[in-house]
Amino acid sequence: MLSNVQATFIADAVLFDMDGTLTDSIAAVEAAWGKVAKDIGQDPAFLIAATHGKRAIDNLAQFKPHIKAHEMEAEVQEFEESILFFADAFSKHGPGSRELSPLSSGAATPALITGSSTSSNSSRAPSFGAYHTDARRPSSFVRRVSNRLSLLSSEGACCEDVFMEEIDVTEHWKEVLEAKHMFEAWQIEAAAVDRSVRILPGVKKLMDSIPKGRYAVATSGAKTYAYGCMNRVGITPPKVTITACDKRLKAGKPAPDPFLLAASELGFDAKRCVVFEDSPSGIKAGVASGATVIAVCTSHERSKIENCGAHFIVDTMEQVRVIPEGGHLKFVIEGKQ
Repeated sequence: MLSNVQATFIADAVLFDMDGTLTDSIAAVEAAWGKVAKDIGQDPAFLIAATHGKRAIDNLAQFKPHIKAHEMEAEVQEFEESILFFADAFSKHGPGSRELSPLSSGAATPALITGSSTSSNSSRAPSFGAYHTDARRPSSFVRRVSNRLSLLSSEGACCEDVFMEEIDVTEHWKEVLEAKHMFEAWQIEAAAVDRSVRILPGVKKLMDSIPKGRYAVATSGAKTYAYGCMNRVGITPPKVTITACDKRLKAGKPAPDPFLLAASELGFDAKRCVVFEDSPSGIKAGVASGATVIAVCTSHERSKIENCGAHFIVDTMEQVRVIPEGGHLKFVIEGKQ
């Protein structure tokens, strides 16, 4: 439906997608999938496009079919931790930071633990998904990278002094890391680019206007990534937050299962709900659920999503108002739709 007139309608509840709809962590997600693409010899642009809006478990099963079923949960955890590392690396450890403080405490580990298929002295950076946790030493992707940072900050010259010198900060920062052999190229690059998570325009105002118990989040992200993103931008994950690791789901988007489950948990018929989505697969999932779908052009151009079945298309959530009215929710959509 495309028009420039105001549209109004009534519904009972709202089902939000997360990434690209509430939060913008696209840069970190794309960096993580780009790293996976390079590790498996795929074109990064192709893999990034193919994975958008879908669950990591489904994407990893498709593009890394060698992963065994009993290993998949750990692989998803490692991958989603890598997204958050990409999101945080610049602000916490990049050239503009005042110190290279560790992300978490713990004893320093001289090297990341790699899977058996990767030689410890290989010059090729292993994928995030190739890192496995030694059962005798519980660890995580973030902790192991943090340990490297701890070592760097404790050895030789004080990193803070380095950053205070009037030199080319970025280049000198890279040289210091490379000289100490603490990071491989992809790790240095991760901290050199700002990929922090951001809240999207209009989101806070819209969410604040909806009564508690009348909205849910249904995301293709697993719990680590989903809760991590929302917490980073000041969104309190609602009581009903359906993530990709929910055992009750038989399928992820573009199947309608996540939205149907979210609506059921809220106690409403999906046909009386409004879905906010940004990706083609998510829009199709919302339409298949029977909900009224509002697509936002935050991650895709309008031309890429206008044929996916959305009932309304807006540039941002700033065009949408929600007004509690008589036990229901009145939606007002303004501008080009």
